[in-house]
Amino acid sequence: MLCLLNPVIRAYIELHIAVFLFGFTAILGDLISISAISLVWWRVLITCASLLFFIRVGQLGKQYSRTKILQFMGIGVLVGLHWITFYGAIKLANASIALVCMATVSFCTAFLEPLIFRRPVKVLEIFLGILIVPGMILIVNNLQNEMMFGFWVGLISAFLASLFSVLNKKFIEQADPYTITFLELGSAWLFISLILPLYLLSQGWSHFMPKPMDWLYLLVLALVCTTLAYNLNLRSLKHLSAFASNLTFNLEPVYGIILAWVILQENKELSNNFYWGTALILISVFSYPFLRKRFG
Repeated sequence: MLCLLNPVIRAYIELHIAVFLFGFTAILGDLISISAISLVWWRVLITCASLLFFIRVGQLGKQYSRTKILQFMGIGVLVGLHWITFYGAIKLANASIALVCMATVSFCTAFLEPLIFRRPVKVLEIFLGILIVPGMILIVNNLQNEMMFGFWVGLISAFLASLFSVLNKKFIEQADPYTITFLELGSAWLFISLILPLYLLSQGWSHFMPKPMDWLYLLVLALVCTTLAYNLNLRSLKHLSAFASNLTFNLEPVYGIILAWVILQENKELSNNFYWGTALILISVFSYPFLRKRFG
């Protein structure tokens, strides 16, 4: 049915589906019973296995230099740490809090991008980043004490997401997205595999092996919300501008929080001030593309 539509309209639909699926990953993270570290280990393993249908592993050494491969593998470690802290925030607090923390990625990027690319800091980006602070204060002041640690872990996850995104932008050049994703997620899996024995020694196997329903959620998370969503995102970028894409991606926490209301009923755990704070953060995030176009 989608193939009959205008390419641009089809691209918008595919992009929104991808963003919706990315937002759904938080819900699955809450539903999966195993620990964050085990969840990410299984997710990247299944995703990497699915990516083998799109790339030629034997050609990696011919396509990219050893330095380039090591750069992407290093970024992959950051991706692994980001996902561990993201799902850790969900386990320690809830999906809504983890998602609203991810809305601060733009704020982190306003500082990291000038630092890594060695360009001047943009006043507009800093100003909009500061506007996020009142929203964060509203959220923190009304969180239950047991959720506070999850909130801070979520902010660390947002920082790591910003860092690996900026580094990807710096190093990706003309690299094939599927190959880079395989390298990064493969190195994330290797990194987690190295620290996994220490985790198992301290926590045991009870939180490592998925339960029957966990397998279903993991397959949806890896194949639908990672491989498929990433493919839809890449397809849409052929017909949409970076501005349209970035603006749509700001909907990820919105979709995720709405799903958390409906599926997890997290609105019962959170005060009205949480949602006022979330609204302030999202207003800042959504206003950035428009203000950049007007004043940037």
